[in-house]
Amino acid sequence: MSLSSLSFQDTTPCLLSTAVARWPDACAIDDGPTRLTYAGLDELRWRATRALIALGIRPGDRVGIWAPNIWEWIVAALAIHSAGAVLVPINTRMRGYEAADILDDSGARLLFCIGDFLGSYYPDLLAAHKPATLERVIVLRAREAGDDGWERFLEQGDRILQQEAQTRAEAVQPDDLSDLMFTSGTTGRPKGVMTAHGQNLRAIASWGNAVGLTAGERYLIVGPFFHAFGYKAGWLAALMHGVTIVPQQVFDAEAVLARIAGERINILPGPPTLYHSILAHPTLAEFDLSSLRAAVTGAASIPPVLIERMRRELGFKTVLTGYGLTESCGFATLCEASDDADTIATTCGRAMPGIEVRCIDGEGRTAAPNVPGEVAIRGYNIMRGYFNDEAGTREAVDAEGWLRTGDVGTLDERGYLRITDRLKDMYISGGFNCYPAEIERLLSAHPAIAQVAVVGMPDERMGEVGKAYVVLRGDAALTSAELVAWARQRMANYKAPCAVEFLRELPMNAAGKVLKHQLRRAV
Repeated sequence: MSLSSLSFQDTTPCLLSTAVARWPDACAIDDGPTRLTYAGLDELRWRATRALIALGIRPGDRVGIWAPNIWEWIVAALAIHSAGAVLVPINTRMRGYEAADILDDSGARLLFCIGDFLGSYYPDLLAAHKPATLERVIVLRAREAGDDGWERFLEQGDRILQQEAQTRAEAVQPDDLSDLMFTSGTTGRPKGVMTAHGQNLRAIASWGNAVGLTAGERYLIVGPFFHAFGYKAGWLAALMHGVTIVPQQVFDAEAVLARIAGERINILPGPPTLYHSILAHPTLAEFDLSSLRAAVTGAASIPPVLIERMRRELGFKTVLTGYGLTESCGFATLCEASDDADTIATTCGRAMPGIEVRCIDGEGRTAAPNVPGEVAIRGYNIMRGYFNDEAGTREAVDAEGWLRTGDVGTLDERGYLRITDRLKDMYISGGFNCYPAEIERLLSAHPAIAQVAVVGMPDERMGEVGKAYVVLRGDAALTSAELVAWARQRMANYKAPCAVEFLRELPMNAAGKVLKHQLRRAV
């Protein structure tokens, strides 16, 4: 489906109404025992919207969701948008006090949350830290006696006329805030990123068109709904294109392989770690993966060998790489399906339509082609700002509208972006700048390595040297000395790591990003 053929409107409520008119009987969500057609999803959206209105939620109010990938998450989010309120997704890996901080900072009046999940009862995690602004908690699943549940919540809307809900949804404008997404908080205190309906849907349409999303395809969404990859490039993109959403609550390689084979999955985006884990599974060859069509991934470092293995061993016909961050609605650059294999493997693509990307030096000047600089982005996709943080907003976005990302990258003569590292991750060894992402990419070519992360560690002579944390493939054997020797044959000596530590897994957040601050603390 071409982008020009999409007739969606510029708000999420209108998007769903358009989708329902096109594909009323198609399956919108397939979540285990619950299957919802587009018309069925729409009916639930309106019931939940009426319930929010009955509970006094007004346009502009913030409403949180603290739950894994389940169908109720999507219905609740659509209702929040249809009521004119602002969605506040919360990371399910957060503990109670962390979730409470976000609820407090956002001023959320209502929270949808899971009950029992990952061995904890989430309302209990929050109870001792519940902010005064939070008026009500609705437990979506697995509630305990005495707590408000999803069905009881829906019943609240029975006293609100459908026309009132439709009038509320029709009043939502493209420039109204759709979500307040807090940055991952891997360093420092999380900041609330404000983005609007229209800018998000424009970016999602462009992304979905590039991926070639087609009505009737099945999209296994492993990326968490609280993250832009699972939310915006996930279920919203699916609804825009008539695709069936197949939610996955927790990543488990064998479970994902079984679902691909048993449920004929076509679309499987995710971080590089997802594909590494699947490729390393000992019984990979036993699963029928012939239904897979498209994968989209992105990170500071994507080894070319990973792209090759995704095509050869997993059977993906389309593998795209892209780049974006929460402050850019999750989107900025993307490869095209027609790009050659080397471009897809070694770049993040070029700026999506309507978006500008450049690399700048320390003085703010545009770097020459292939010369590293800080990546800056400008366009319709840039956030409206950090919530209640004008100083932070001014620091991140300059007077000309350029967002300073903190990532280091290069642009080639064609405008294709390569991310080389984070500014904060770079270390200096013997006077030479070392970019861990580049070193990780080189080390990933070793046949025994499944995953690797490199950090700088203090060294009396060199100032800093590299330390590699390595996860091996399957039963592969490798010693520190062997890897160091191998590295020195393939990269400049100052880049080669001087120390190696083998781990069973790398520390990661729920979005699949390696938590390098934990590794740096360990050196």
